[in-house]
Amino acid sequence: MDTSTPALVLKFDRNVLHHGGLGAIRSLGRAGVPVYGVHEHRWAPAARSRYSSGCLVWSSGISRSSQRLAALGEVAERIGRPAVLIAADDAAAIFLAERGDLLRERFKFPKPAAGLPRAVAGKGSLAELCRRLAVPFPATAVPSSGTELSAFAREAGFPLVAKAASPWKAPSTVRGTRLVRTPRELDEASRAADRASVELVWQEFIPGSADCDWFFHGYCDRDSVCRPAFTGIKRRSYPAHAGLTSFGVAASNEPLRAAATALLSRLGYRGIVDLDFRYDVRDRQYKLLDFNPRLGAQFRLFRDTAGIDVVLAQYLDLTGQPVAERPQVSGRAFLTENYDPIAALTYWRRGELDARSWLESLRTVDEPAWFARDDLRPFGLMCLRMGWRAVTRPFALHRSRAERGDD
Repeated sequence: MDTSTPALVLKFDRNVLHHGGLGAIRSLGRAGVPVYGVHEHRWAPAARSRYSSGCLVWSSGISRSSQRLAALGEVAERIGRPAVLIAADDAAAIFLAERGDLLRERFKFPKPAAGLPRAVAGKGSLAELCRRLAVPFPATAVPSSGTELSAFAREAGFPLVAKAASPWKAPSTVRGTRLVRTPRELDEASRAADRASVELVWQEFIPGSADCDWFFHGYCDRDSVCRPAFTGIKRRSYPAHAGLTSFGVAASNEPLRAAATALLSRLGYRGIVDLDFRYDVRDRQYKLLDFNPRLGAQFRLFRDTAGIDVVLAQYLDLTGQPVAERPQVSGRAFLTENYDPIAALTYWRRGELDARSWLESLRTVDEPAWFARDDLRPFGLMCLRMGWRAVTRPFALHRSRAERGDD
């Protein structure tokens, strides 16, 4: 493997606890690639990885496309030679697809159709795309009034799933997926979105067991050939049944793999992709929940028999090196240490998990999101930040209620 070309892990979301970016730095760095990362500040956990060749700090004021282009030009000057770009969030993937042609002399990155990443990352536009292509998808509504929302709730029934229509634009308070179980929670979610000026997309909740939540990770080359292509089960998520993977297992699922790669080929997709599916026992179909046109946070769960993951596959392809088709390694388990204990508590309260089962699952972990014996500083900084959040959260909640007049 020729590792002489540097790489840059790019994200615009100010999420200091972004473990997907850390995974990319470790994956490339361990292979011997000089890898740089864009961070909120120099003490972000991923910035302190021993595998980082440089910490590039951007201020929150860099938000316009022209500013981002100028900043990336400065980054290219600092790196000193063309580098492979890894998009670690939706905003970065959309930006590179729509404005990236001005950067191609200095960076190497995939070239999907300009409007495709925005179309698939948007929750409403993805639903419309799935309807047009006859891709199985949950019943979805984008109501324009409370009356329309109430009508959808009566038709679909509770619980409902609420998502920001454009999550890369939404503030963190309403960005994530939320499971709404009662009319009161529905009203609370609607009011919170209105205060933040965020449009919500509402979906039916697909019932099922713990083995119904699946995800797909892959890398598509310039011909939209997906290699490698991985499938796995999301055993636990945060928030429960609706959020990011807190505990997942790599598991081969050939029908799902075939369906996902066929969809990517039809779309002419290029680059790294992370798809979420849920198996609907009512009609025995895998239904597409989310289409993330970028690196998935839990991508390090997956590797093929040669140790290649999606980040290394993109690096190899864009530097002109072959990416062979090999089977995935199944049975590996992934844990997000800062979220899984919170998720497990919710599952326990609902009678879906007991302490013994949770502890036994921890013993099977092959790939923690943060802890690594050869790279301890990010884990330590993550623990400090989570501790600080736990101490300050009650005060932040009290202040938020006071500002809304709830006290």
